[in-house]
Amino acid sequence: IDEVHRLSKNAFDALLKSVEEPPPYVKFMMATTELDAVPDTIRSRSQVFELKALPFASIRDQLRGVAVRESVTVDEAALALIARAAEGSMRDALSALDHVLAFTSDNVTAADVSTVLGLIGRDVQFDIAETAAREDAGGVFTLAGTVVESGFDLRTVCRELARLMRDLIVVRIDPSRLADPEIAAADERDRMQSLAEHYSREDLMRSFDLLSMAERDIRTSSQPRHTFE
Repeated sequence: IDEVHRLSKNAFDALLKSVEEPPPYVKFMMATTELDAVPDTIRSRSQVFELKALPFASIRDQLRGVAVRESVTVDEAALALIARAAEGSMRDALSALDHVLAFTSDNVTAADVSTVLGLIGRDVQFDIAETAAREDAGGVFTLAGTVVESGFDLRTVCRELARLMRDLIVVRIDPSRLADPEIAAADERDRMQSLAEHYSREDLMRSFDLLSMAERDIRTSSQPRHTFE
C-alpha cells in the first residue's frame, strides 16, 4: 500500500484486524513518507524500516549496469547527471534513464540527458561559475539568457548551481575530496580545483545562500525569468 498515510481513519480501522492476524500466505507492505501520520495501532503491529537515500556511486553503478544489459552506451557524464538529479532515489534515477533511452539513440551523451530531462549540464554550470569568478557581469547576463532561452527549469538551475557551490566548499575544506566521483568526474577535476582556488569560503557560502533564496523566490514569482537574471 503506497502512501499509506493517506488512508482515512475508517480505512485504518478496517485494516487493523487484517494486519494484526493476517493469513499465513499474506504479508502487508506499507510505504509512507509521513510515518507520524500512520496510527499507533498500525505502527505497533508492524516492523518499521526507515529507508535512506542511496549514495551517488550506488545509483551511478546501477544505471551503468542497466545500460550494459540493454546494450546501450551511456557516457560517464550522462550517468553522473542522472545520478545527481535523482538525489538518492533509485526509482527516480531508473525512471529518468528510461525516459532518456526512449528518446535517444544507442549512444547517450550528457547533452542528450540535458535535452530530454531539462537538466543543466555540468559544463554550463562551470561556465557560469567561472564567468562569475572573473566578475564578468556582461558574460553572466549572456549565460543567463542562454539558460532561459534553452527552456531549463530555472529552479532546477539554481538548485544545481547551489550544489556546485556546496561541492566547491567541500573541496576548499578538504582538497582530497576532489577525487570523490560525486564531487567531480575525472574530466571535471581541473576545472573544479581551479574554481575552488579562485573563490574564498565566504564567497562560496554567500553564493550558496543567494542561489537557495533565488530558487525559493522563483517558485513564487510571477516573472521567474526576471528573478533568475
